[in-house]
Amino acid sequence: MKDWGFAQTHASQEMAELHYFSIKKGEVEFIITVKEYVTPKEPTMHFFAQTDKFTNQKNAPYRPCGWGKTMLEALSECVKALNKFPYEG
Repeated sequence: MKDWGFAQTHASQEMAELHYFSIKKGEVEFIITVKEYVTPKEPTMHFFAQTDKFTNQKNAPYRPCGWGKTMLEALSECVKALNKFPYEG
């Protein structure tokens, strides 16, 4: 466990360190926030990535996201999800 994780006093607090990434889809920039949990609810899913914008806005808005046991896995799943639907903003 990283030293900052000791600040969490109970697992229900779901403390996480945030990591930020930027990616473009056409001319639109998406900010991806990856949360690195101290004590995730599912032990194999320490990382959760989510974009700041929705895609597929006209039909059924969808916010791309991804889970993983590593930051790379969560980030890659989020980027795959981002590529599934068009940005219609």
